Amino acid sequence: MKPRTLLITVFVLSIIGCSSENESVSIETPSIDTIYFPPINSNNWDTVSSNELNWNSDSLDELTIFLNETNTKSFIILHKGKIAYEQYFNDHTANSPWYWASAGKTLTATVTGIAQDQGLLDINQRVSDFLGLGWTSTTQEQENLITNKNLLSMDSGLDDTLGDAITTTNLQYLADAGTRWAYHNVYLKLQDVVAQASNQTWNTYFNENLKDPIGMTGTWITNEDLNIYWSTSRSMARFGLLIYANGHWNDTAILSESFLNEATNTSQNINPAYGYLWWLNGKDSFNLPQTQVAFSGTLIPNAPSDMYCALGKNDQKIYIAPSKDLVIIRMGNAANDANFALSNYDNLLWEQINNVID
Repeated sequence: MKPRTLLITVFVLSIIGCSSENESVSIETPSIDTIYFPPINSNNWDTVSSNELNWNSDSLDELTIFLNETNTKSFIILHKGKIAYEQYFNDHTANSPWYWASAGKTLTATVTGIAQDQGLLDINQRVSDFLGLGWTSTTQEQENLITNKNLLSMDSGLDDTLGDAITTTNLQYLADAGTRWAYHNVYLKLQDVVAQASNQTWNTYFNENLKDPIGMTGTWITNEDLNIYWSTSRSMARFGLLIYANGHWNDTAILSESFLNEATNTSQNINPAYGYLWWLNGKDSFNLPQTQVAFSGTLIPNAPSDMYCALGKNDQKIYIAPSKDLVIIRMGNAANDANFALSNYDNLLWEQINNVID
């Protein structure tokens, strides 16, 4: 058995062995008036104590030990926007930048939604409308099937076995768009689409329409064939707070609620646990990267069924749990040897979180 296959098998068996409640939960949209937003261009951030929230202080100490033992660099819990828990480990500080890995996919999805809100593009348009014909190595007929939405949903039909590079040579036909779900770096072409549609560079449009309006810091760094976002943990928390607040920052709508609702619900009929580059909990089945197998059960059994998340290599995480009014950030090295964006660590971590908040 290949190592990658073994890791997938271990993870799935661990998940299937856990009990869960998978019923749908009706969640009220949080009122902006009840959410705290930290000021722009300031390090000030209001806090709320675990005592005020009636959290278990002994379990909070156990969570801290668990985080330290699992190679965590930073961990933040926001409750209705206020910092309820913030810890740094292993020489990492509040000012230390770290990479988001694939958790940063949700930045690309969000900015694509902003561009649609501004009338610059429609996600149902063909990618070739912006990048021109021949951006793949498929036939024109096959290429014309691929829309921006297919890139958001990971169902472009392009071959995901040819490596990380998204050169024209590597973008080859495997199935018609919309008929096959596969985790693929081709989503990065959305950054080119936004740049073309806005007549700006990706970085400029990103900064002006997302980063600056919510007070994030950080930068995109090209690493071989990938464009990776690096920032402090609090900047990641600012982004998570924006999403928890349904695309609003104070009284300003940064992203429409209609797009965000689409982004955080099932985007295609193959992998119910995937939205627009967001992972979704509480579904009846899920697919994992690097496999075409559909696994029964919910993504993270110990997490609330309404939770959705951004997940990156080596356990970079943004969890958003509306029913608990929580945004949770984890940055660090891999908790164990498995380097998938999703692993059994998610379930173990939520067990620790539940001990604190319940």
